[in-house]
Amino acid sequence: MSQTYKVPAELREDVGKGASRRLRRQKKVPAVVYGESRDPVALTLEHDYILHATEEEAFHASILELDVADGRKQKVILRDLQRHPFKPTILHVDFQRISEKNELRISVPLHFVNEEISPAEKQGGVVVSYLATELEISALPKDLPEYIEVDLANLEPGERYMMSELELPEGVTIPVLEHGDDYDEALVSAIFIRESQGSGELAAEADAALAEGAEPEVGEEEAAEQAAAGEEGEGEGEGGTSGETSGAKENPPDKKVDKDE
Repeated sequence: MSQTYKVPAELREDVGKGASRRLRRQKKVPAVVYGESRDPVALTLEHDYILHATEEEAFHASILELDVADGRKQKVILRDLQRHPFKPTILHVDFQRISEKNELRISVPLHFVNEEISPAEKQGGVVVSYLATELEISALPKDLPEYIEVDLANLEPGERYMMSELELPEGVTIPVLEHGDDYDEALVSAIFIRESQGSGELAAEADAALAEGAEPEVGEEEAAEQAAAGEEGEGEGEGGTSGETSGAKENPPDKKVDKDE
């Protein structure tokens, strides 16, 4: 279960863009809490507190407790966070109320472990690639994990680790898998590379086959690309003796530029 963070907050009566700018000049952050069929409530947060809190990975996937100055408390999760494009500044925060009886959907980080002892890591000429860093899950607040662990100890060269292979904590599900196997996506892949890009006996064998004139096996996408390249080459050869003339393309029409741009 994830830990609970306490977030100090104050009720805010003055709303609007002008009010938000004034708050930011005072080192405060405008925020709102909504959900559970209740009206939204405008809040004010201390900027330095929320800035440092959001630097922790667990803060984004944990139960938060809003501790309002008038003594009221509300359990929430972080739903949206707006940052300045280049300054270390939080501009606005959205919280969603939660109920202990209702499941919630939230994205949690993935932690990859045991890659160093996997067959794929020990095999030369193989690159292990992470295809996702977080995963949307569904769980009751009491079952919400801080992260999902991805155990790569048995990852073989050329294989992929799918979402359906995850060992989920009790009470946790992956909503997208309820729609069928077609929605099962890879989280990790172990890809063979050529010897010229790395090392390994299997990659060396592929290079040796090319040197002897043997055609390596290609996938459907590579075959399509080769076929397309062949058609382009035939088209260029039919235009005449001058390569520049036959291969020349018409200049594209001038782009109309809008004055507002």
